[in-house]
Amino acid sequence: QVQLVESGGGLVQAGGSLRLSCAASGVIFRINAMGWYRQAPGKQHELVAAITRGGSPNYADSVKGRFTISRDNAKNTVYLQMNSLKPEDTGVYYCNADDRLTARLEYWGQGTQVTVSS
Repeated sequence: QVQLVESGGGLVQAGGSLRLSCAASGVIFRINAMGWYRQAPGKQHELVAAITRGGSPNYADSVKGRFTISRDNAKNTVYLQMNSLKPEDTGVYYCNADDRLTARLEYWGQGTQVTVSS
């Protein structure tokens, strides 16, 4: 099994920045791509950003140019640098990892709250 623990959420004013971290532990070699999802009140769970094992990123259109995902494989950690935050970025952010040995097997963190005030 793989465990994911997020940190770095909080309350910030619009235009501010936050950096989320997600530390993985357990059977690390099973981890393939990693990513961040968010769940906003009244909205669907959505992918914010993802990064392959080799470091290639992918972003939702709504965060392109503002958010940066990165990955440190030596530390088994993925980061999400969020700049120019907007109130619509508010939500619970979840770290996600795909299992590279078992199809459709995913791991999830417990979530961290991000609140952007206007």
